[in-house]
Amino acid sequence: MMSDTTSKGAKVAVKVWIDFVCPYCLLGESIVDQATEGLDVDIEWMPFELRPYPTPTLRPEDDYLPRAWESGVYPTAARMGIPIKLPTVSPQPYTRDAFLGLQYAAEQGKGIEYADAVLKAFFQQDRDIGNLDVLRDIANNLSLDLKGFEAALISKTRQERHEAALEYAHKVGIRAVPSIAVGTKMYSGTPESSTLRAEILAQSR
Repeated sequence: MMSDTTSKGAKVAVKVWIDFVCPYCLLGESIVDQATEGLDVDIEWMPFELRPYPTPTLRPEDDYLPRAWESGVYPTAARMGIPIKLPTVSPQPYTRDAFLGLQYAAEQGKGIEYADAVLKAFFQQDRDIGNLDVLRDIANNLSLDLKGFEAALISKTRQERHEAALEYAHKVGIRAVPSIAVGTKMYSGTPESSTLRAEILAQSR
C-alpha cells in the first residue's frame, strides 16, 4: 500500500492529548495506530490532567465509574476488540509523574511505547501508575536508563515544561481527552480511524 504513504509531502504532525486515567485514551490509541499505519507522520503524545493535584480523583467504589464503564467504556471496547477493565486502584492516581516520565521516554525515542505501557498497566494490569516503583518498572521494561528516568521525575525543568504543555492545551481549546490534532484540524473523542487517515493523506499532498 505504498500509495498511502506521505513520502511525497511534508511529514504531517499528529498530536494526541491524553490522560493516563482515561479509558478512552487506551481505545483512542488503537484508532491512531490504525489511522497512521504505513504513513510517515510525526506523532506526539500530549499531557492533559483531568484532575490535577489537589483536585480529588475518582473512586471505583463510587457509583459514577461503574455506571460510566457499563454504559460506555465496556461496549466501546468490545466493539473494538480491546481488553480493558475498570482498575481497582482507589482513589485513582494523579498522573503528573507519569507525564514527566513520558517527557524522558519521548526524548529517548520511546514515547509511544511508554504511553502504551502506562495505559495498559492501568487498564489491563490493574497497576497503580501513580506509584513510582510501577513507573520505574515500566521504564526498565522499555530499557530506559533508570537514573535518567528517575531524575526526570524530580526535575524542575521538566515540571516547568509540563506546566507549559498544560497551558498550551488550554490555549488550543482542549477540554476532554482524547483529543487529536492532525495539523490544525482538531478531533475530540474517538473518531473513526478512516476519518483521521483521510485527513492525514489530504494534508500530506
